[in-house]
Amino acid sequence: WDLHTQIKQEYFFTDGRILVRKKLSSRGTKKRVDYLLSYKSNLPLAIIEAKDNNHSIGSGMQQAIEYSEGLKHAKSLDIPYVYASNGDGFLEHDMITGKERLLSMDEFPSPEELWKRYREARNMTESEAEIVTQEYFFKQGSKSPRYYQRIAINRAVEAIAKGQDRVLLVMATGTGKTYTAFQIIWRLWKTKAKKRILFLADRNILIDQTMTGDFKDFSDKMIKINRNKLSKAHEIYLGLYQSMTGEEDWQQAFRQFSPDFFDLIIIDECHRGSTREDSAWREILTYFNGATHVGLTATPKETKDASNITYFGEPVFTYSLKQGIEDGFLAPYKVMRMGLDKDLMGFRPEFNQVDKFGNLIEDREYNVKDFDKNIILEKRTNLVAKEIRDFLKKYNRFAKTIVFCVD
Repeated sequence: WDLHTQIKQEYFFTDGRILVRKKLSSRGTKKRVDYLLSYKSNLPLAIIEAKDNNHSIGSGMQQAIEYSEGLKHAKSLDIPYVYASNGDGFLEHDMITGKERLLSMDEFPSPEELWKRYREARNMTESEAEIVTQEYFFKQGSKSPRYYQRIAINRAVEAIAKGQDRVLLVMATGTGKTYTAFQIIWRLWKTKAKKRILFLADRNILIDQTMTGDFKDFSDKMIKINRNKLSKAHEIYLGLYQSMTGEEDWQQAFRQFSPDFFDLIIIDECHRGSTREDSAWREILTYFNGATHVGLTATPKETKDASNITYFGEPVFTYSLKQGIEDGFLAPYKVMRMGLDKDLMGFRPEFNQVDKFGNLIEDREYNVKDFDKNIILEKRTNLVAKEIRDFLKKYNRFAKTIVFCVD
């Protein structure tokens, strides 16, 4: 094992839960393993829990297994082999088979031996292994995947390498879905397993941020699809589905490409409509049916009209809001409820009351379900904005803030 490239000592894989006490915050304990052993930078194969030889060889095993389950997350087999050692020998626990065995110091398997065992356990062919072992994109100063991102990327890449054509990743908001998508695309593109890729989103700002942010290293290989000026000379395409579809055939930019043009389609925020059978997204996905489709979402949708799981199948990986908070990659939250008069009591217009455009307001009881959908109470909107402003003034008026609106 190469000490510099294959072994990480005291590897911390979480940031420690954020603990908030009024205006003060601190961090909980970070989770770590004594040694992380990787065949390649993107392929961790084993962890070692080390004790001194006042302990028996296997005394660290239970702790090591617990850490392994934390690393592989959600019953993933990301860390397949676990070792405990007191310096006199090793106890090996195979997470795939559940078998344990004692090893002398000179019987510890080499990287090639462990990789061969893993490949056989996963029934991985030579061509599949070539895709799976493709390194992540990395350059000086760029970030490396967090442990859960690495698992998500590896799970998706391996599933696609094995021929799965519908893949779903569920990752909480703020956990880096776009960066994860970039690394999936990079590895499949570099091995030429997927040569032309389409990244679909439903908002211009998402496309623009992606191009200047996580995807910027695709450089001139990448282009944003423009209905009025289509180019077929690139390899990475980013498309706003509204600009690719229209009521008339001539407005449907996606039909300018042949159905087999794309090998891989990544659908960002796929819960927003891609799984509705009558949606514009589905029209695009149906047209490029031969491509591999990867859905990204924080909130998978399961209704009588739309189902992510029916379309994509069960998620190959899930990283929840709860887990993100527990690991310290997301901040905990506190719900603060405000009772506005119209929310609590409802609103009913006066006799023959008209709106600011002079239209007669329908005489009935309006409640929270109506506000900003069927009727807009502008004073209520201003009051909500004022309350948010006053709250931020007490803490940090420039703190990161997201306001979710009805429309």
